Amino acid sequence: MIGYTQIYTGEGKGKTTAALGLALRAAGAGLQVFIGQFLKGGYYSELDSLKRFSDLITIQQFGQQGFIRERSLEENCFDARKGFNVSKEIILSGKYQIIILDEINVAIAYKLLTVAEVLEIVKLKSEKIELILTGRYADPLLIEAADLVTEMKPLKHYACKGIEARIGIEK
Repeated sequence: MIGYTQIYTGEGKGKTTAALGLALRAAGAGLQVFIGQFLKGGYYSELDSLKRFSDLITIQQFGQQGFIRERSLEENCFDARKGFNVSKEIILSGKYQIIILDEINVAIAYKLLTVAEVLEIVKLKSEKIELILTGRYADPLLIEAADLVTEMKPLKHYACKGIEARIGIEK
């Protein structure tokens, strides 16, 4: 299998969900999947779902509970740097065929990581690895380097009517 680089970006919902769908499809095919979640450290229902596939899907969070703006720049930088270093090791290990770096685009946008660093791991990855980068604000240089880019665009969402995220649907 030849691996490509994919980006799921945009203002709409569904970037992480699309990446998780790809992870489930890959696990169904017997592929090893690593998911590194940047800026996330809380509980989400999908974490329980992914435990059922723990022999094929490994997930690690590189963040704290709460929104990024609720923590200091130093805390966010520390978590993002740790996530980047772990992800780079994972990419070089050759253990996984699918690597998802969830919300890494946001980590770049908030200047917790540089686009040059992320471009380096895009270039370092083996041609046998499918690399998925998610999050709003994908940098144009990453978009240029990617093989597939999907932009999620909001057309209508019930959250605009004040409906909160529901367990099992949005969280």
